[in-house]
Amino acid sequence: MAKKGRIVKQLSNDYSVEVEGEIFLCKPRGKFRQLGLTPLVGDFVTIDEKNCYLLEIEPRRNELIRPSIANIDQAVIVTSVEVPAFSSNLLDKLLVMIEYNQVKPILCFTKLDLVDEEKREEIKKIMDYYRGIGYAVYENKDPKLRDIFAHKVTVFAGQSGAGKSTLLNLLDENLNLETQEVSYALGRGKHTTRYVEFLPVLGGLIADTPGFSALDFKEYPKEAIRDGFLEFEDCKELCEYRDCMHLKEENCEVKRRVASGQILKSRYENYVSFMEQK
Repeated sequence: MAKKGRIVKQLSNDYSVEVEGEIFLCKPRGKFRQLGLTPLVGDFVTIDEKNCYLLEIEPRRNELIRPSIANIDQAVIVTSVEVPAFSSNLLDKLLVMIEYNQVKPILCFTKLDLVDEEKREEIKKIMDYYRGIGYAVYENKDPKLRDIFAHKVTVFAGQSGAGKSTLLNLLDENLNLETQEVSYALGRGKHTTRYVEFLPVLGGLIADTPGFSALDFKEYPKEAIRDGFLEFEDCKELCEYRDCMHLKEENCEVKRRVASGQILKSRYENYVSFMEQK
């Protein structure tokens, strides 16, 4: 008998599908491979209940590749400020990627207790900047953070050791997820999450995912990268060229605002580096 459900966990080639509160461990049909289609956690699917096969995958509202997940409402980018050190480059890459895939990004900064007062003030200025251009920004111990998950499907993203599993444990102490120390020599953490799985937390679903630290923009249109920088939007009508890419063009409002300090210099430098990857 065919039933409809949602994939809530993937481990190798085994997919856990929730159907009306019951979990079925299913294998994908061979036709998915022939169609070049890979089932993802978050997919709404039709399954063969008796033989435990995935039969059909419904059209996706959105999807991410790294982490691999579909049909989500928001992505919490967990950003460490120390061990591993804060990387504006990685943060901006994730923001562009998430915006491009029509997912709402939310920034969560972790490990502020590990830095001195001077560094903490520097980080808070950066947080205020991102908040000022339109992003929701939190510290991991901010009690207001708990309010964003109800009735939402959320994915956690960020590099290894940033504190994703630790944050989940803070949100729900019953999870007791495995965490490991970050290597001070390497400046990064070990992968404590080895697969993608939805967890019921605070009235919603949260996916903890394997950490990562490498992304590229080879398949992204240049315009998508440009439009992923929200503060550039206000400059469109003020640049000399309507389709200004804010690189070598003269009379560019973005470059003027960078020079005057209105646009964060690191943001513009990251933008230039992303465009050079094309």
